Amino acid sequence: MIYWELFLAFFIPNIIGYGGGPAIIPLIETEVVGRYGWMNAQEFAETLALGNALPSPIATKMAGYVGYDVAGMGGAAVAVFATVVPSLLLMLGALGLLYRHRESPRVKRMSQWVRPVIALMMAWLTLGFLMEGIEGAGIVHTLLIAIASAIALLRFKTHPAFVVMAALIYGGLFLG
Repeated sequence: MIYWELFLAFFIPNIIGYGGGPAIIPLIETEVVGRYGWMNAQEFAETLALGNALPSPIATKMAGYVGYDVAGMGGAAVAVFATVVPSLLLMLGALGLLYRHRESPRVKRMSQWVRPVIALMMAWLTLGFLMEGIEGAGIVHTLLIAIASAIALLRFKTHPAFVVMAALIYGGLFLG
């Protein structure tokens, strides 16, 4: 039964999500934290932060970690399989259709409407992480990390992996 739940928890967000890994993270969080309760919001945020620091697609890393945490190697395999299969099937099925109609105004409008929805979902997820950070680490540490990260990313064009590593080190030194 746990394998079926793992499959559904990662298959459904990946089959209905549009826009890649970052866009489906809120959907995965809803399943992992909200529906099945395999992690709390703080654990999910920490897993996401660690996953962002590593190379490769975020959704497969999250699936592998959560699957392993819930049901060992078999769970990891099922969760990664459930993450990859929808994209592969949809890509094969839709590629020909979209390619044929790539100049259609309807296809272009569809893409334009999807982007704001993804942006709102990401903003909601970010707000949730901010509130968790304030609750767990306090407002001073959270704002310090957020401001330092924004400056490093925007002003100095630091790679996000280094920013995440620096935040992890800061947390380990001052919050651990």
